Amino acid sequence: QVQLVESGGGLVQAGGSLRLSCAASGRTFSSYVMGWFRQAPGKEREFLAAIRWSIGSTIYSDSVQGRFTIARDNAKNTVYLQMNSLKPEDTAVYYCTAGTWPGALLPRQSTKYNPNYWGQGTQVTVSS
Repeated sequence: QVQLVESGGGLVQAGGSLRLSCAASGRTFSSYVMGWFRQAPGKEREFLAAIRWSIGSTIYSDSVQGRFTIARDNAKNTVYLQMNSLKPEDTAVYYCTAGTWPGALLPRQSTKYNPNYWGQGTQVTVSS
């Protein structure tokens, strides 16, 4: 049974940083693309970043490019999202996913990503 468990959310002031973790278990994830999404109240779920577990290639949405970094730790079976220069508009519930993405991870093609598994989410609140 696949499990994705997020942690690391919380309250932070604008300009601050947080690191989210996603502990993955239940299968081998080497063939998967791991991703992060977020959903703010009243807004649609938004793709943020993805990493192809096997080779470590990454892709980001325009809204977080240059501020967020996705990484994975093979030994710990964990994916991270380092978030810097946080803004109040980053306030949302953040979700970890595992899925498939055919072909290379290319900009603005996140619709190719099919997240098969989702974590329960972790709240991030950025105060102004």
